[in-house]
Amino acid sequence: MDIVSHGLWGALAFGRKNRTGFWLAFGIGLAPDLFSFGILWVAATLGLSPKPDFSHGTPPESTIPPYVHHLYDVTHSFVVFLAVFALLWLVTKRPVWELGAWGLHVLVDIPTHSFAFFPTPFLWPLSDWKVDGWQWSQSTILIPNFTLLVLLYGWFLLQQGRPILKPERARD
Repeated sequence: MDIVSHGLWGALAFGRKNRTGFWLAFGIGLAPDLFSFGILWVAATLGLSPKPDFSHGTPPESTIPPYVHHLYDVTHSFVVFLAVFALLWLVTKRPVWELGAWGLHVLVDIPTHSFAFFPTPFLWPLSDWKVDGWQWSQSTILIPNFTLLVLLYGWFLLQQGRPILKPERARD
C-alpha cells in the first residue's frame, strides 16, 4: 500500500482520541516505509547510495542496496512489532495504542505486496515465509482503498462536528 494510505489508516484506527494521538498514529503508520525506503531516498539524494530507477515500474530488487532489504525486514516484521509493543507496555505500564498503526501497516502489506517486489517478511526473524499478494499499485487495490478512506474520513469528520447527545438527568 502507498505510504500516505498507511498513515491515514493508522491514524483512523489508532489515533482518534485526540489530535496528538492522531498525528502520532499517522507518523507511526508511515514509519515502516520511512525507515526503509525513506532512508534510501535520502541517501540517494545526498549521493551516498545509487538511486533506483522506478521510471519503468518496479526495478529489480537486486538494484536496491542490501541495507534497505535488512531495514525492510525489521520494519515490516509483525514479530518485531509485537516485541516492541510488549516492551513499551512493560516500560510505560500501559499499552501505547498508537503503536498499533505499525502493526496495521504490516498486516495490510501482507496481501498487498507480491513476490514481484518486496513481499512482506512479517515473520522475520523467525521465518522467511512470505505471501505472494496483489500489487498495491493495481487499480483493483488503489480505487477501493482511496474510496474507503474518503468515506470513512468523511464519516469521522461528520461525527466530530456533531454534539454528543446526552440524555437529560431527571430532576428530583
